[in-house]
Amino acid sequence: MTNFLIRLFIGKNQDPNNVAVRGKYASLAGFTGILLNVLLFAGKLTMGILAGSVAIIADAFNNISDAGSSIIALIGFRLACKPVDKEHPLGHGRLEYVSGFIVDMLIILVGFELFTSSIDKIKDAVPPQVGNVTLCILGVAILVKLWLFFFYNKIGKIISSSSIKASAFDSLCDCVATTLVMVSAIVARQWNIAIDGWAGILVAAFILFTGIKAAKETIDLLLGSPPSPEFIDGIYDFVKAYPNVIGIHDVMVHDYGPGRQIVSFHAEVPADSDINIAHEEVDQLERDMHEKFGCIVTVHLDPIVMNDPLVNEMHDIAVQSIRAVDPAFLLHDFRMTIGETNINLIFDLVIPTDCKMCSAEAEKAVKEEISKRRENCFCVIRVEHPFV
Repeated sequence: MTNFLIRLFIGKNQDPNNVAVRGKYASLAGFTGILLNVLLFAGKLTMGILAGSVAIIADAFNNISDAGSSIIALIGFRLACKPVDKEHPLGHGRLEYVSGFIVDMLIILVGFELFTSSIDKIKDAVPPQVGNVTLCILGVAILVKLWLFFFYNKIGKIISSSSIKASAFDSLCDCVATTLVMVSAIVARQWNIAIDGWAGILVAAFILFTGIKAAKETIDLLLGSPPSPEFIDGIYDFVKAYPNVIGIHDVMVHDYGPGRQIVSFHAEVPADSDINIAHEEVDQLERDMHEKFGCIVTVHLDPIVMNDPLVNEMHDIAVQSIRAVDPAFLLHDFRMTIGETNINLIFDLVIPTDCKMCSAEAEKAVKEEISKRRENCFCVIRVEHPFV
């Protein structure tokens, strides 16, 4: 069904890196979610009122909040697709994250309201009157939400949308919530026991959990969360195809909304290579990465001495020393100068963000370890944390 809808509404051009096509995917997900959630809300609300079940009514309002969330997310997608302007030279892509955060707050609000109403129902417990039609509607709702989970999950992966992936998770939680409501309805019908309010509390708890989790993920995106390991591994693997690039470091990824990423890194090239040839290859690398990953790429050239025995020896000593201090430490931008009495080693030391040592302690430990191996070495070290 999902593939049929994609072929019907997206058409032949299904390139997710195309802004217009991405907007079509988002519109398909948004309008489908709105339509199905409104229908579920109408059916559940009617049956909930007739049966006098706060759990079914709570589940109905959960669906209408999902429809409202789809509307806000759809508006956010449309605004995020606006072209760059003077005030926003990097586009409006982060508006998708802002709209997602508004949706998350609405979900949390609905969950809190349903939680309080369920507590009132527990205080005044009356078994709901549940008929076959009500049970059938709840069963259909479970199947619809299960399909929406797979539908959202597929589209979210295609266009790498955190908000649509969150909708998929929300739909899966809705399946569990509606199942709880159905169980409470069956218990009330078979044994005339009122667990309706308790089921409502569980539904509200699922809604609150979903909203808080999604809000945290959206805040992380707005603050600047690291890119996926798969994306970074893809960059490292891609660069290996360029023979003059020995290695890369200081990889940075700036996220200005889905499809609007800026990537920069330092490319190490042999110091004795022709600068014009190296520059030409790096230019080609930037263009190829833009085509491959759909992002803006800026590469800085770092000349690395390759064929000097003394430089290679000092580099090995530095690497052995930092690994002796902590195997997780990394070294790059290594340079060496020879003075009258000392050999000066200049390099960047990369320590993990969760390292127990502070920057000053790590720097001191590495300097002491290098001095043990070569007394006449003077180190100039810049300590930094990885950006990805």
